Amino acid sequence: MSASSAEGSPTTSLFEAAISRYNEGADPAELLADFEAITEQAPRQSAGWTCLAWLQLLTDQPLLALRSARTAVKLNPQDPQARLNLSLALLETGTTGVREHIAIVQRVMVMAPDLASELQQSMADGLQRRPGWPAMLKIQSWLNG
Repeated sequence: MSASSAEGSPTTSLFEAAISRYNEGADPAELLADFEAITEQAPRQSAGWTCLAWLQLLTDQPLLALRSARTAVKLNPQDPQARLNLSLALLETGTTGVREHIAIVQRVMVMAPDLASELQQSMADGLQRRPGWPAMLKIQSWLNG
């Protein structure tokens, strides 16, 4: 889950606390309400929407994740984690458009090795929290292919 871009918002401390709980291994379902509150309080903060989409994906809520991920990408089109989340949600809902977002993520991974490393960690985290996740395994094979 991406924790960037939260500085300076009125929800920074709630955001940081929720990210900390996630990193400590909290159940994603327990954090959904926090990130719903974050996105309500700061609807223009892409990081909140990115994290909410990730949690919705981890808790098997692909339609909600699709909405959240689209919002995150709209607010910050350069965020590869938001694009990864959107790709997962598109796959899980059978919606078209995955290829475009995967191509953008691939370009970012080539041009920014630090971001590529973060994305690899995120994908590994997703598979640890949701073992055998078909959409993640498919995207991981495309990105590492």
